[in-house]
Amino acid sequence: MKRLDFLWTLLFMAFIGALIGGFTNHLAIKMLFRPHEAKYIGKWRLPFTPGLIPKRRDELARQLGKTVTNYLLTPETFRKKLLTPDMEKKAEHFLQQKIEEHVFHSDKTLHDWLNAAGATNVAGKAEQKVLEVLDKQLHAVRTKLTNGTVEEVLPESWRAGAEERIPTMTTYILDRAENYCASDEGKAMFRKLIDDFLASKGTLGGMMSMFFGESESLVGKVQREALKFVAAPGTFELVNKMLTNEWTKLQKRPVEELLAGFDWDGLFGSVKLYAQQELALDARLDKSIHDYWPEGAEWTANNVTPTLIRFAFIQAEEQMEKSLRKLKLDDMVREQVDTFPVAVLEDLVLGISKREFKMITVLGALLGGLIGIVQGLIVFATNLS
Repeated sequence: MKRLDFLWTLLFMAFIGALIGGFTNHLAIKMLFRPHEAKYIGKWRLPFTPGLIPKRRDELARQLGKTVTNYLLTPETFRKKLLTPDMEKKAEHFLQQKIEEHVFHSDKTLHDWLNAAGATNVAGKAEQKVLEVLDKQLHAVRTKLTNGTVEEVLPESWRAGAEERIPTMTTYILDRAENYCASDEGKAMFRKLIDDFLASKGTLGGMMSMFFGESESLVGKVQREALKFVAAPGTFELVNKMLTNEWTKLQKRPVEELLAGFDWDGLFGSVKLYAQQELALDARLDKSIHDYWPEGAEWTANNVTPTLIRFAFIQAEEQMEKSLRKLKLDDMVREQVDTFPVAVLEDLVLGISKREFKMITVLGALLGGLIGIVQGLIVFATNLS
């Protein structure tokens, strides 16, 4: 009977120990978070309120921010995970794909791109501006050409070139004159001149005709003499000197006098109409980028996209540490943790460690039960002695 009483006493002490151990561990876990706020009796704050984590939330947030920046989101982490050759290739492929999809393979015309950029009626405005500039330049040319003499307006190289060509022009004129005099047309011209001359002289003309014979013979003689005259060296010098003198005089004359009566307005109107027709900006802007640059996608893939991505990755790597410092991730984490309700922090921690906390509670109960058994054995041994 005593042995049975001992066994019940031992089990009861083990139960009480397990209950106390489990309850105290469970209470200790709860006191990590509960109560969320300080409890007061009058002005006296109850001890252990609020719980450990609510009480140390500022320090927890600060330490969590330092942990994130010092061990998790470090520049080296970003370099190893993001700034790799494989990521560079993927970024290059992605960028090129988007450029081709939205630019070179797009049905958008240049009009559409300009409208998207907020530029409206570009063709009309551009044509108007071009015509204004063209009109201004044409009037400037007119003013420059008509103010001053030929010598002042024409460049010296032009005048020298023209003067050098006077002998060539003289040769050309005499060659053409010789060909004309020797031709049937020239012979007919001489005949008409002789006939008109003799007819104008009346009786004297008739007597001269009887003396020299028929006009046909006179024509041949005059034609031969004319050819000799044209071919004579003195004729070349005469004509060349005449042209040189006339060119010298021409250079002294005002250009406006030479161009008097010239239809400047008609010329300017024709030039502007031609320019407007050739511009045809509406039609030109009604085409896509691909129409003007069919090899653009290939050229961009070879020359632009790799350079842009390489530059971006180099800059990102160089500025990584500075950028992270400017972001102040530790302050961001601290501020976010500070704004969390304590219940959220509790759910966060318990969601991760709920099973472990249960095991701690069970372990407390187990240790409490073992302690109760040990106490029971000690009491039993004491009673025996």
